[in-house]
Amino acid sequence: MRVSRLFVGLLIWAAFGGCSVCAGQEAKGKDVVAVIDNVPITQTDLEQKQSAKLLKARDQYFVAERDALNQLIDDNLLEAQARKERVSVEELLERHVGSQVKDPTEDQLQVYYEGLQTETPYADARPKIVDTIHKLRADRARAEYVKSLRTAANVQFMLMPPTADVALGNAPARGPRDASVTIIEFADYECPYCQKIHPELKQLEQEFHGQVVFAFKDYPLSMHKHAEKAAEAARCAGRQGKFWEYHDALFEGKNGLDVSVLKVDARTVGLDGAAFDKCIDSGDEAAGIRQDVEEGSHLGLTGTPTIFVNKHVFSGSTSYAVLHDIVVEQLALAPPPVKAASETGSPTPAKTKTVALQSAQFPSVIRETHGSSANAVEVSAATPAAP
Repeated sequence: MRVSRLFVGLLIWAAFGGCSVCAGQEAKGKDVVAVIDNVPITQTDLEQKQSAKLLKARDQYFVAERDALNQLIDDNLLEAQARKERVSVEELLERHVGSQVKDPTEDQLQVYYEGLQTETPYADARPKIVDTIHKLRADRARAEYVKSLRTAANVQFMLMPPTADVALGNAPARGPRDASVTIIEFADYECPYCQKIHPELKQLEQEFHGQVVFAFKDYPLSMHKHAEKAAEAARCAGRQGKFWEYHDALFEGKNGLDVSVLKVDARTVGLDGAAFDKCIDSGDEAAGIRQDVEEGSHLGLTGTPTIFVNKHVFSGSTSYAVLHDIVVEQLALAPPPVKAASETGSPTPAKTKTVALQSAQFPSVIRETHGSSANAVEVSAATPAAP
């Protein structure tokens, strides 16, 4: 009897408890990250529904990981060079950095002091100014020395930024939409960092003409009162087939972004003034801008510019060299174009283009964000530079 009861118990466990174990094992095979009352939540669900939080966290982790890797590379290079010169790292730095740093002249100290706009008497502030300038010069000299070691050692930086699933959609674009490399910029026409990177993005388009497609999406920040209307103006220009001419004029203009200036700019680029005025006064393009903002918020964007190169995220104002090198890499990874049957024939020797990489690392970035952090950036930028 006991054996029968045990047998029945095992059957019941297999039917219920055992199935749960099997379900759990099957869930692992399907990349399930959680189960609620036997309903699985997959990694895909998590990526799609919590993408904003995940991208922000991954971007922060990438920045920390990149900085740590750069420090490790620098330490290794210094240690290797110290062994080569048969000295300690401290002695190496003193030989190539410390001995090269000169103290500022009295005139330079006076200029720096005047830039501080402080009420502290010069005599009291002078020792701190000397220390500050000396440290700035030492840091700059050390960075240059380490850079020379990187160049000599041919350092290859392979750590890649995080990716996000962002689509070209119906965004205005320059270049072939089926290009091997897609560059999508979320930006704000009033953002100074967007204005700064604008000529570098144009240079990138020109250098890789026909190989990349560059698209623009609006992400006006709430702190910029003219940004949204400027975005509407560019879209109104797009109705007349001159989005990019007007877009460039907004970033390159020096007269502000008041509506009256936007209307003058419209006529400057050759738009029908009356039609443009009617469009911008109506606010009809605001809905399209909201769609871009919603997409950016869903992706987890917190500031501008944010640039996606084949879904690799660069958050903040990064350098031309870094963008150049990621484009070169993505072009190298792209499959060769498939020729149509009519184009096939006797083989033609392939042309190889050698492109020199311009950066050995992804540098620190500055970005404009919602909230008070932007003010902190502006304050630090206003600190006098070391003469």
